[in-house]
Amino acid sequence: VQLQAFGGGLVQAGGFLRLSCAASGRTFSSYAMGWFRQAPGEERDFVAAISWTGGSTFYADSVKGRFTISRDNAKNTVYLQMNSLKPEDTAVYYCALQGHYRGSYYYTGEYDYWGQGTQVTVSS
Repeated sequence: VQLQAFGGGLVQAGGFLRLSCAASGRTFSSYAMGWFRQAPGEERDFVAAISWTGGSTFYADSVKGRFTISRDNAKNTVYLQMNSLKPEDTAVYYCALQGHYRGSYYYTGEYDYWGQGTQVTVSS
């Protein structure tokens, strides 16, 4: 499985970005997907996840109401719409695929495949 994340960039506080993650090499529609982020010197933290059907979504408290995760199984792509961005959202954002359900979506150890990351920088 290969995951490629893109769409990051530099944006002012209050602005928006849309990240995309394209998957190849596996039946994308059968697997839950997640987004994580990692700021310099910090651990990789959960941001959002979506079930394989797209019917269930999960968010970190810090992004609820501002970020929206979605997926298009026909395009093998998962998205993260990020609105009302804050400087504290600055990080490298990673998409991940969960090969099989392990009980939750919130921890890095529950994902099997990772994209290369895309930098998001929010200026104040």
